[in-house]
Amino acid sequence: MRLLKHAHACVSLLADTADTADATRTAPADRIVIDPGTLTPDAASAVAAAEAVLITHEHFDHFDEDLLARALEDRPDLRVYGPESVVGRWSARRGQVTAVAAGDSFRVAGFDIAVFGELHAVIHRDNPRVANVGYLVDERLYHPGDAYHVPPAPVDTLLLPTSGPWTQVAQAVDYVREVAPKRLVQIHELLLSELGQRSLTRFLSPEGLTEVALTLVPAGDSITV
Repeated sequence: MRLLKHAHACVSLLADTADTADATRTAPADRIVIDPGTLTPDAASAVAAAEAVLITHEHFDHFDEDLLARALEDRPDLRVYGPESVVGRWSARRGQVTAVAAGDSFRVAGFDIAVFGELHAVIHRDNPRVANVGYLVDERLYHPGDAYHVPPAPVDTLLLPTSGPWTQVAQAVDYVREVAPKRLVQIHELLLSELGQRSLTRFLSPEGLTEVALTLVPAGDSITV
């Protein structure tokens, strides 16, 4: 598959036959988008190009409620998956939205999706923890949302959040060691400067504290995974 990186936590995944260059085609197929939030400038075009949207949790940087409400209204064929706390607001659209939780699996847009995890990482003891799920796509790529949950399955490519009020370098290192992916790709990066992002690659590398290097993919670029 191809991974198209958008700003912050958002990525699009395209089947090998999909066209990465055409982000606004009118007949989406073989493409899903995960976590198009309000911090992703091209979230609207990412959603328009996708057959389905997967949301890990309800925080604004992962979930643009107004954008998805408009998309669901305009496109009866659009499918949205996420925790009940996300999709429950569209209870009248049960044919379009599906609540998912740990242990669920489904197939959409040519991809097999397995769901893991339950809660967002701790930000502070005074902050309630919201529901957070991770998605394992085609038994290869894992998007954890905002949590260091280790899925009980092999992971080839791990999308690793690198900045946020809940992230810690020490925990990130231990997380990567435990998941033991073959490839590590940065997401959730907007709170880090370019220098900060590159400094993390020193810790997350075979020369540092993990056996796999952290790959930095600029927004708008795509890679094969």
